[in-house]
Amino acid sequence: MSFPLLTATAALPAIGAIATAAVPAAQRTAAKWLALLVSLATLVLAAIVLVRFDPDGDRYQLTESHSWIKEFGVRYELGVDGIGVALVALTALLIPFIILAGWHDADPLETGNTRWRPTQGFFALILAVEAMVILSFEATDVFLFYIFFEAMLIPMYFLIGGFGDRAHEHGEETASTQRSYAAVKFLLYNLVGGLIMLAAVIGLYVVAGNFSLQEIAEARANGSLDMATNTERWLFLGFFFAFAVKAPLWPLHTWLPNAMGEATAPVAVLITAVVDKVGTFAMLRFCLQLFPEASKWATPAILVLAVISIIYGALLAVGQRDIKRLVAYASISHFGFIIMGIFAMTSQGQSGATLYMVNHGISTAALMLVAGFLISRRGSRLIADYGGVQKVAPVLAGTFLIGGLATLSLPGLAPFVSEFLVLVGTFARYPVIGIIATFGIVLAALYTLVLYQRTMTGPVKPEVAAMPDLRVRELVVVAPLVVLLIFLGVYPKPVTDIVNPAVKATMSDVQKKDPQPEVEAAK
Repeated sequence: MSFPLLTATAALPAIGAIATAAVPAAQRTAAKWLALLVSLATLVLAAIVLVRFDPDGDRYQLTESHSWIKEFGVRYELGVDGIGVALVALTALLIPFIILAGWHDADPLETGNTRWRPTQGFFALILAVEAMVILSFEATDVFLFYIFFEAMLIPMYFLIGGFGDRAHEHGEETASTQRSYAAVKFLLYNLVGGLIMLAAVIGLYVVAGNFSLQEIAEARANGSLDMATNTERWLFLGFFFAFAVKAPLWPLHTWLPNAMGEATAPVAVLITAVVDKVGTFAMLRFCLQLFPEASKWATPAILVLAVISIIYGALLAVGQRDIKRLVAYASISHFGFIIMGIFAMTSQGQSGATLYMVNHGISTAALMLVAGFLISRRGSRLIADYGGVQKVAPVLAGTFLIGGLATLSLPGLAPFVSEFLVLVGTFARYPVIGIIATFGIVLAALYTLVLYQRTMTGPVKPEVAAMPDLRVRELVVVAPLVVLLIFLGVYPKPVTDIVNPAVKATMSDVQKKDPQPEVEAAK
């Protein structure tokens, strides 16, 4: 039997989480280093998965399959296609930066009396989320995927509710109440989505007789499994609802601004750059592959919701006073682009959507982590409390600007390529939707440049006059992300070469071909 590389990639952070939690309470620094080393080792394994993956080979590679709950046809089945392997690599890449950025976020806190925050638990929970997210990207058994899709909610609940942002203008007691509210809202929204999906998972088993993604998809393709039209549509809606909550898609998005606003900056990155990608990934892997006809039936309505997300998220970002909530609403707008690209049903749109998942993860991590460093220095999340930062901390301001320019998809930075592909792919089949979505780009430029202007330029406010520039640890976090934004903006081919064959297979699942351009015959 070959080495179970996919299992090892997920099992290592899971074991690391247990080991980190078991470190004695007085050894906080040892727990941090252990979590960081485990995350780096996981990154090495993810890199090996990436290297061993052959874009021109089988659709699902490095597969593992073992009987688990035989009576119900549940198997432990893993495999990665080009989309899955790209997102496994993204997850493994971001976690070390998240850990480094949150190095002091769970240190002892002085509030009159010294109160100890469980440092070991903070880093153990991050590793636990990493393990569950990676398994979600690898699972090819629908029931196995559902287990980890839901299980990741528990560590995220404690990360949001137990380790919230210390920069709160209303004091620790109010902050604690708001953190609890954000954590409960996050959990309830996602649990409701998960329960509806569970009903659909059971329904799929009743219809198909097993949970194997590949077997069900093959049976659908060769005609041996023929779902009734209404049955397929109801099952699709059950799956899609859960994924739309996780993504999140308007109007199921309202938990995200609360969760990102009250969480620490690294945990906010974990939410939007890592966990939320499971929702959009699952739309490609499960909705389109298992329910192709229902996906085409629902496409017009989903595209309308995606465009509303783009414009609505951007408009609310323009009016925000809170830096972190602004980034949260910007992410809602960006997820609208991703979902629009998926359901445009063109190869350009789906390639752009997959590339957007990767690029959005990197750009949001860069912007939010630098924002976190800024907030930790001033002790406030309010935009109005800043001004003139670029004069006292030019490196911090410069990296903040690059992260912001990536968010507005400036040409030459990674998100531009993916957003361009999404718009081109959408316009080819749905020109009106594509035209409306372009207004999101204009609004992105507005909220990003206004944010930079109000925080970084102008007279130096007395409260920021002594603000230190980025430290070595913070530069180690930000510099690689900036390099990746520039590299993938100039040369996205390494990612597109990996994801394009998987996109082609997905297009085949839904039996869609790219529309041919109308060329007027020469007279």
